Amino acid sequence: MHKNPKLILIIIMLVSFLGTIGIALPYPVLAPYFIDYPANELTHFMGFHPKILLGVSLAIYPLGMLIGSIYIGALSDHYGRRKVLLITLFGSVIGYALTALAIYYESFVFFILARLLTGICEGNIAIARAIAVELHPKIDRTKALSLVYTATYSGWMLGPVIGGFLMVYGVAEVFIMAGIGMAISIVLVWFMVAKDKTENLDDSDFWHTIRNNNSLTLLKNKQILPIFWFYFLYSMGLNAFYDFYPVWFVDYFDATGKTISLATLCLTLVMIIVSTFFVTKFQKKYGEIHMILAGGAILAALLFIQPFLGLYQAFVIFSIIGGIIALTNGMIPSYLSTYFGHLGQGKVMGLQTSTFCITNVIIAIFGGIISILDSVYILLIGSILIMFSVIVLWSNRKSQFEIMAADETENLGP
Repeated sequence: MHKNPKLILIIIMLVSFLGTIGIALPYPVLAPYFIDYPANELTHFMGFHPKILLGVSLAIYPLGMLIGSIYIGALSDHYGRRKVLLITLFGSVIGYALTALAIYYESFVFFILARLLTGICEGNIAIARAIAVELHPKIDRTKALSLVYTATYSGWMLGPVIGGFLMVYGVAEVFIMAGIGMAISIVLVWFMVAKDKTENLDDSDFWHTIRNNNSLTLLKNKQILPIFWFYFLYSMGLNAFYDFYPVWFVDYFDATGKTISLATLCLTLVMIIVSTFFVTKFQKKYGEIHMILAGGAILAALLFIQPFLGLYQAFVIFSIIGGIIALTNGMIPSYLSTYFGHLGQGKVMGLQTSTFCITNVIIAIFGGIISILDSVYILLIGSILIMFSVIVLWSNRKSQFEIMAADETENLGP
């Protein structure tokens, strides 16, 4: 599959970039469509308030992604990366097409089902990361992962901008463009990624994998639990920041969409730079666990300080936060892949993705309630959650270092 590792990595980066743009395109579109556009059957379904329908529409996608990430990575371990990636990319194209049709026909139920399907298929991000780490040792796994993250951050940065620009042509057309991006990804994978050498398995194998070999089965392994609980708390805190810093900007600075976009641009640009040029260097010099602990502690402190700063200071600290997030995010999948990849790279990357998705759903629900009192509270809670994650990993650092030492001894051989 990896006859030309550099070419494969470039293809996976392009697929991640296009996929993330497709995910991010609708975000600046949905709120105006539900709230500001003329009322229609979709945005006023059964007389519900448009904001309630918008909340459901925003929540259904990560729910689908959660479902997909639990199973898709593990299925790619079983049936082959290329095959499962192509199927799920095709499913994404169908999902975006159905979403556009739902908007044309003003069907909220159809719209929700289409978004759920798209989210399930977009769980294939676990496959992209699994392919990247399997390029090791021809390409260092931390470097490969950091470059995939760079492509992802770039998609998050450009997606909303492109979506806002395309909105003048129509809301449905934005989803059509996202589907075209997925279609381009299919062509890239079909022609540029070689076929996997896997057996043809029958349906009983498929359902056995779904039931007994999905990403959640990794939680039966006691060695992975400390890093899982760290990442669960860490991603809860990180999602509190991602989801609610725009609310804080509006509440405290009367910020417009332009101001929030500029802050996001500062955050994302630094993430791209650090992920591209610095993650691998820090990993080689300090190791994953040390960098995860240090990065988590610094991030918790920065997020705690942030709500008490003025607007201009917030832009500076946003840049620093972006760098720390990129460093820490680059270390976590590298560590999981290196020391738990023998359990199935697709399963491991799927567990990371599904954990991020479930924490996103949880913090969105409870954070929305808390932010009604004060948006600062949810940002401070995010900081505390990240600090707790560091404490969890610090208290289990001995077991993690033992895992690392055992892996090094095994690699040295007799």
